[in-house]
Amino acid sequence: MPVRARLVTATPVARCRAAVVRPCSAPERLGLSGLAATAAAFGYPAMTGRAGLGLPCPLRTLTGVPCPLCGMSTAAFRLAGGHVSAALAANPFVLLLGGLTAVMSVLITLRSLGLAPPPARWTAAGQRRARGAVAVLFAASWAFQLHRFGWV
Repeated sequence: MPVRARLVTATPVARCRAAVVRPCSAPERLGLSGLAATAAAFGYPAMTGRAGLGLPCPLRTLTGVPCPLCGMSTAAFRLAGGHVSAALAANPFVLLLGGLTAVMSVLITLRSLGLAPPPARWTAAGQRRARGAVAVLFAASWAFQLHRFGWV
């Protein structure tokens, strides 16, 4: 009797764990954030066109200096509207983020269907390399924005 009780209570838990699929790696979570940003890029222009609202960059509004992400919203809206050259003029890094979002969306879908293995843990060296790459991209984006607005 105790064995049967254990099987009955263990089955729903095992089913629940198998049914719940959630992103467990940092790139997957960033990919989901990118999907949310993509949804906003399609919906936000429609809302702002009717209401006349806009989101200015706080750093640029207060100091006049563009931030590293200045132009990212504009670039995303223009890219969603199919204006690639206008998106590149606002912030060329939007294509990199768009590509990352597309790749991670496919990977998340494949993992949720069981067609791709779960993510491997990153080594400390891999984490350092990823942080370094993000820092370089962030600095390059800021240099682009400073040049774009005439600061350099």
